[in-house]
Amino acid sequence: MEARTKDSKFLIEEILSGNQKAFQTFIETYQRLVSHVVFRMVPDEADREDLCQDIFLKIYKNLPEFKFNSKVSTWIARIAYNTCINYLEKRKIPLFEDLSTERISLDNLSGTLVAPDEYAEERDISQRLKIEIEKLPVHFRTILTLFHLESMSYHEIGDIMKLPEGTVKSYLFRARKSLKERLLSQYQQEELWHTGI
Repeated sequence: MEARTKDSKFLIEEILSGNQKAFQTFIETYQRLVSHVVFRMVPDEADREDLCQDIFLKIYKNLPEFKFNSKVSTWIARIAYNTCINYLEKRKIPLFEDLSTERISLDNLSGTLVAPDEYAEERDISQRLKIEIEKLPVHFRTILTLFHLESMSYHEIGDIMKLPEGTVKSYLFRARKSLKERLLSQYQQEELWHTGI
C-alpha cells in the first residue's frame, strides 16, 4: 500500500544519501505492488524474479529524477508495467488476444483430463478465478490487478499504462464481462455469487 508522502520523501532522501537499509525498507514496502504487476503480465515463472529485480534496479537508478509529481506507487507501477511490456514485446507475446473466438475447456484449465464434478471438488472459487484471469489479455488482467488488488483509481491506472481514463474504464468493463462469461460457461452461477464480479 501507498506509504504516506512524508514517509516516502524521507525514505527516498535516505536512499539518495547512501542508506542501503532505507532501500531495503523501500523494497519491502513496494514489493507486493511490483509482484502484482509482474505476475499478472508475465506468463513465464522463471523470468518473474529476474524482472522484479530488474525493476527495482531501474527504480534505484531513477530515484534522483523522481519529483513527487505523482504517487510513489504510481511511478513504481509505471516502471514495472513498462519493463514487462518491453519483455513481452521482445518475446513477441501478444498483448491482446481475440476474446470472441477462444473457447476454454476444462481440459485446458486443469492440464489433465478430469470430470467437471472432480474439478469442482479440487478447486475453490479463488483458484478458478486466478486461472481465468491468467487467460485474459495482458492489458485486461493488468487493469483488473491495479484496480482490485492495488485499489488504484482510473486516473492512476491511465497514468501507468498511458491510456485515457475512458479507455481504462472500458477495458475494466470488458475484462470483467469477459471474465464473468468465462466463469459462467464453466461453473454453476450460484457457486460464483460471492466473487464480486
